[in-house]
Amino acid sequence: MTIKVLLADDQAMIRSGLRLILENQPDISVIAEAADGVEAIAQARRLRPDVCLVDIRMPHLDGIEVTRALAGPGVPNPLRVVVVTTFDLDEYVYGALRGGAVGFILKDAGPALLVEAVRAANNGDALVSPSITLRLLRHLTAAGTPASATKLSRPLSAREIEVIRAIARGRTNQEIGAELFISLSTVKSHLSGIQTKLGVRNRVEVAAWAWENRIADIG
Repeated sequence: MTIKVLLADDQAMIRSGLRLILENQPDISVIAEAADGVEAIAQARRLRPDVCLVDIRMPHLDGIEVTRALAGPGVPNPLRVVVVTTFDLDEYVYGALRGGAVGFILKDAGPALLVEAVRAANNGDALVSPSITLRLLRHLTAAGTPASATKLSRPLSAREIEVIRAIARGRTNQEIGAELFISLSTVKSHLSGIQTKLGVRNRVEVAAWAWENRIADIG
């Protein structure tokens, strides 16, 4: 099945470059483009793309505001948003991921990572550019709340804690399965249970919870 993508960036040349990269893939199709935040929200709500690629700095509404509108807490049927930007700033990364984004990719990360991020988002996974992952996690740890402040619907099992730690280190489902010697379907089952217990919607929020609550160390 083809992954339908919306591109939101105020620079036509950037949109053309992203479209060229994505439509070179047999399983990805760009169905719409937007040049500002207001247009991005309108197009996304009307077309319901599988993945929205959103720039940070855009006229009218910035990428973080767009992300919150399409995928933020309380949004019914949230869309999958991946932020693609030139600006590697902590407040942008943190704001986007806390706003509901399932990925944060730098424009200089290369075509392969961009395509991987789109596919990961479509599959319900998340991808953050490796160059900013560790700094992001340090930021979350510094800004985090104590573990005692977190209410769980049910206790986490030892295996679920292992999966959470792996997610917090940026491991994919396949990598987690290999590390823990369990099947891909078992990893997905654990992830679903973890999200339910933590009251979060995706693996980025699982990772944020892990670092804020000192479940994983930076190392």
